[in-house]
Amino acid sequence: MHVWRQFNEVPSDLGPTVVSIGNFDGVHRGHQHVLRQARTAADELGLEKVVVVTFDPHPIAVLRPEHAPPTLTSIDTRVALLAEQGVDAVLVVPFDREIAAWSPDEFVERVLVSSLAAKAVVVGANFRYGSRAAGDVATLRESGVEHGFGVDGVPLDGGPQVWSSTYVRQCLATGDVAGAAEALGRAFTVRGEVVRGDQRGRELGYPTANVPTPHAEAAPADGVYAGWLTRRDTGERYPAGISVGTNPTFSGERARRVESYVLDRDDLELYGVEVEVAFVDRLRGMVRFDSVETLVEQMHDDVERARQLLA
Repeated sequence: MHVWRQFNEVPSDLGPTVVSIGNFDGVHRGHQHVLRQARTAADELGLEKVVVVTFDPHPIAVLRPEHAPPTLTSIDTRVALLAEQGVDAVLVVPFDREIAAWSPDEFVERVLVSSLAAKAVVVGANFRYGSRAAGDVATLRESGVEHGFGVDGVPLDGGPQVWSSTYVRQCLATGDVAGAAEALGRAFTVRGEVVRGDQRGRELGYPTANVPTPHAEAAPADGVYAGWLTRRDTGERYPAGISVGTNPTFSGERARRVESYVLDRDDLELYGVEVEVAFVDRLRGMVRFDSVETLVEQMHDDVERARQLLA
């Protein structure tokens, strides 16, 4: 799959394409439905290339940074997930205030006509574009008549709710990682490099791989979860009990982080290794214990429950 991060990187001989546009944060099941429709449109038109147009950073992070939501996926993870969905190329638009000021017509002419030679455009039914989000599916269809491309606005219904990145964030905010997984079509994951912590878990008999959770990136609500830890360098996957939070039982301020105890393993050296932590189910909320002994007893119970869930 090709990835273009500037308009001038798009080949001048690209040829006609089917284009899908959106933030695609999380590449959830609603996004996947849009992408399937884009591939169907390409097949019907006899075209080979499905191109996704996405934005980095998220437009809200530029226009109203105080309201920017935490991202479900980094841009690199997003591109990898789009590749898994069979997309042929991704144009990552470097979103800034200049691009934000483009009118809907200017966006169409610069992106869809001049850069990508679109013959069909497939978007979510709630798609908006152009300055002050003035463009919608109806205006896009009008432009399509003028420039020779068809437009399909795809509903993102997923049953009782609409699949959306907002819905996934709401699930994560309540610790409902199973609900997030249903919307995503896969387990929610956190990626990062394992850093040295205070090694208190090792002292208690449960050594953990610690991954910081940046404020700008989404993570499940504080609590304890069952899931899987995968080494990104070797692909080895291990069952794990996972704690998200700041260890409130112990005094002192700590950064929020994801701590994974690989079940029944104390021989793994993971410092400096990039890992992916996948959340399967929530075991309990975060609790401050009155004693270390009570904490260790609860950790033992957590590990047993995680083992049963992941068996």
